[in-house]
Amino acid sequence: MNQYLNSLQDLGMEGGSRFEPPPSVLHELNLANKRLEKLLGDLRNERNADADLRNIAREVVRAVELNPDIALACLFLNQIAGTYAVRHCIETAIVVVLVARGMGRAADEVVSLTAAALTMNVGMLRHHDNFQSKPGSLNSEEMAIVRRHPEHSAELLKYAGVEDDEWISCVLMHHENDDGSGYPAGMTREQITHNARLLSLADRYCARVSARNYRCSMLPDEALEKLLHDPLHPADPALQEQFHRQVGKYPPGVLVRLANGELGVVIGRDCGDGVLEVHCMRDAAGKTLATSVQRRTDQAECAILEALSEDQAELRFSMKQIWGAQAAL
Repeated sequence: MNQYLNSLQDLGMEGGSRFEPPPSVLHELNLANKRLEKLLGDLRNERNADADLRNIAREVVRAVELNPDIALACLFLNQIAGTYAVRHCIETAIVVVLVARGMGRAADEVVSLTAAALTMNVGMLRHHDNFQSKPGSLNSEEMAIVRRHPEHSAELLKYAGVEDDEWISCVLMHHENDDGSGYPAGMTREQITHNARLLSLADRYCARVSARNYRCSMLPDEALEKLLHDPLHPADPALQEQFHRQVGKYPPGVLVRLANGELGVVIGRDCGDGVLEVHCMRDAAGKTLATSVQRRTDQAECAILEALSEDQAELRFSMKQIWGAQAAL
C-alpha cells in the first residue's frame, strides 16, 4: 500500500485526486489590487470598512509569503494591473511586508502596517494619477492637496470605521522628515514612529523604481543607494540593514548584464551568502539563447556588471516562463 501511495505522489496524485498546485502570487496580488481599487474609490460612502481593508491587507501578506521573490519581481516587471495610484500602494505594501517580517514584527502589526501602505494615499486618490503624470511642477493648489493628503487620508479612514492607532499614525506620518521639513505637521525625528519610517522608505523606494509618463524608472541599485544615503531622509541602521537584506541591490525581476555579456533576469534574493541566481536569455552578441540557462553570480564571469532598463535589455517574457505556475496571470 505504501508503495502504491508513493507512486501516486510521484505522479502528483493521491487518493485518486490530482495534487493542486500552489496559488499564483501574481494572480492573488491582482485580485487584491482590484478589490482595493473598488473599496478605496467608494470609501467616502463606507462606515465599517476596517474588516474589508484588513482582509485585503491579509491577502497581500499571504501572497508575499507564498513566494517573496515573485512578489518583489512584480515591482520591476509591471505585472500588477490597474491605475498607478492603487498599484503603487500594493507595491509599497509588498516591500513593507518583507521588511516588517524581516524585523520580526508580530503578525497583527504586519497587517496594520500593510493596511497603512494600502490606504496611505486615499485622501488624494482622485488626483494621484494626474499629479504623477504631470510633466511640470504642481501649482500651489495642487501642492496644497498633496501636503494635506496624509491628514485627509486619516480622516477618511476614521470616518470609515478604522480605529487602529498604529495604522492611522503611519498614514499621518509617512511624509514627515527628521528635520521638520515634512508634512502635514512638520514633525521632527523624535516624534516620528519607527513604523512610519519603514512605510516612508518603502513608499519612496517604490516611487523611484516605477516609470512615469514623463520619466523612466530609476534602476534599483541606484534607487536603493540614494534612498538609504539621502541626507534629508536619514534611515536608521536597522532599517538600512533590512532593506539591503530583504530588497537588495539587484532584487528579483531586475534585468541585468553579466560580466560575460549575457542578459537575463534575477530570479531570487540573496540568501545571505552574497550569491544571486540569474536566468539568462541572450548571449553577449544579443542573440536569444537556444536554451535558457541559470547562472550564479559567485562565478567571476557571471558577476552582475550592471542593471538594465527594459529598453536597454530588449527582453520580452512572461513571469510564468521564469517562475512557473506561481507567477501565472
